[in-house]
Amino acid sequence: MIVLVTLLAVAVALVALLVGGLLRSHAEILRALHDLGVDLDPDGKRAAASSLSPRRSASSAAADVSGTDPAGAPQHIAVAGVDHSTLLAFLSSTCLTCRDFWTAFADPSLVAPSDARIVAVTRSVEAESPDAVRRLAPARVHTVMSTDAWRQYNVPGAPYFVLVDGPSGTVIGEGTATSWERVQNLMTQAVIDSKETRTVDAELRAAGIEPGDPRLYPEPGR
Repeated sequence: MIVLVTLLAVAVALVALLVGGLLRSHAEILRALHDLGVDLDPDGKRAAASSLSPRRSASSAAADVSGTDPAGAPQHIAVAGVDHSTLLAFLSSTCLTCRDFWTAFADPSLVAPSDARIVAVTRSVEAESPDAVRRLAPARVHTVMSTDAWRQYNVPGAPYFVLVDGPSGTVIGEGTATSWERVQNLMTQAVIDSKETRTVDAELRAAGIEPGDPRLYPEPGR
C-alpha cells in the first residue's frame, strides 16, 4: 500500500511538472505571437495587437523592390520617386493568416486607401516554393520573390505591411494585422498622420524653423 501511494505521488508530481512546462511554453508562444502582432483573442476582449507604426530605424527612406516573379522572370518595382503610394504586403505561402490576404487580393473590387498600388512580396526560392507562390498569387497584384526586400525593410515575419509614399520616397507606416479590414483602417490612419506631420513641418518652415533648430529642443527649466 505504501509503495502504491508513493508511486501515485510520484506520478502526480510528474504530471504537475509536465503541465507546468506546457503552460510556460504556451505563454512564451503567445507572448511571441503578440510581439508579432497576431491577435488570438476572438472575442476582442484584448486590444488588437496590430498597428501601422513609424519606422523603427532613424531613416524612413524607402527602397525599390527587386527580385523575380514566381515563374523566375526578373522584376523591379519602383516605390520611391513615383506619383502613387505603394503597399508592400510581405506574405508567405505557408502562413495560414496570409491565405486570407492572398484571397482578398484576388478580389477585383478591392481598393487600397489612397489608391495605393499593392505589391505582394515573398522570400526568394531558397525559402519559398515558386509553384506554391504561383498558385496563390492573384493575377491583378504584382508578386515578387525577394529575400533582399525582406532584409531592406527589416520584416520580422509574415504577414507584414509597409506603406510607402511614392512622391517623397518615404515609409509612412508599417506593421502587422490579421485581416484586410484592419490593414485598411491602419493605412488610412497612417495617411492621416503623415498629412498632419507634413502640415506641421510646412508651418515650421514658414516660420523659419528647420529640422534641428535649437528652438525645437528647449533646455529644461525654460
